[in-house]
Amino acid sequence: MSSTAPNFLQRLFGRTDPKEAIVPLYTAVVAEGRQPHWYRDGQVPDSLDGRFDMIVAVLALVLMRLDEKDATQEGVWLTELFVDDMDGQLRQEGIGDVVVGKHIGRMMSALGGRLSAYRAALAGEADLADALVRNLYRGERPAPDALAHVESALLSCWARLGSTSRESLLRGDLI
Repeated sequence: MSSTAPNFLQRLFGRTDPKEAIVPLYTAVVAEGRQPHWYRDGQVPDSLDGRFDMIVAVLALVLMRLDEKDATQEGVWLTELFVDDMDGQLRQEGIGDVVVGKHIGRMMSALGGRLSAYRAALAGEADLADALVRNLYRGERPAPDALAHVESALLSCWARLGSTSRESLLRGDLI
């Protein structure tokens, strides 16, 4: 199908995918989660699991801020983009149709658990370092300076997201 076909169909049926407006934000979340300092200075494992966990940590912060900024629907779309991306990544890795759903289910469960853990830590109800060791490092405690780096960088990101306008955030301005 040519590249004009989706535009033709959108004009014909008058529909666009509302998730398209959130793509810059999702792209920014992934770019932030892939920053080398997380892996170099923070000793987050530079592996498939480590990159997933880092992107989910950033995604969790963004989703929490979207909730605070009355952008819950945009958070749903952002989560759907995450699922679509993970589905594509799994298929590229050769995971078949039969088990992709189970993997996606586990990933969504991981996102939900991390959202709860990071929300509690950022609200002062739990220790962020402990939540990071459990979720980002999967129970393996990194060097103290590495953990301090990640904790500090995530708290800085959290503060920046809090001072970013709803409109800027939805455009993907994470800094």
